[in-house]
Amino acid sequence: MTRQRSTTRGFQQTASLLKTSIRRATETRGFSQSRVLTHWEEIAGPETARIARPVEVSYGRGGLGATLVLLTTGANAPQLEMQKEQIRTRVNQVYGFNAIQKVRITQTAPTGFAEGQVRFAPAPKAEPAPPDPKVIAEAQDRASDVGDEGLRVALERLATNVLSRNRKPG
Repeated sequence: MTRQRSTTRGFQQTASLLKTSIRRATETRGFSQSRVLTHWEEIAGPETARIARPVEVSYGRGGLGATLVLLTTGANAPQLEMQKEQIRTRVNQVYGFNAIQKVRITQTAPTGFAEGQVRFAPAPKAEPAPPDPKVIAEAQDRASDVGDEGLRVALERLATNVLSRNRKPG
């Protein structure tokens, strides 16, 4: 009996391939532990993560006593101010030692530049106006010769959309 060789020999997990690139990118912002960014909701808790996100870790001149900078909206800053010590403790648990000495809160508008956004919520889609009953009747008339039910319904919908766009209001 011959032993079959593994076909996955030489392949690495994607995470191990990207680990160095991710570490370099996060270290430029002062995050020696990228887990603070990638698992922010678990670290800070869902309520805190909803209103704030980590932006930077800056170190003092001696290299000891880092400051974690959090970004939030002006309305949420007082609430976050009261949670500073709890956040600092939770982040230091990730580092494994007392790396973060201070938590600084930066306020911004909820919309604006990409770096200044605290949370992104797309604008709600407006409901399209219902088509004119004359357009619907014309679309049904044009697709009435099609025998297949599903195809006929799809063609009616397409004809309704095309005819609605081509009709000029008024």
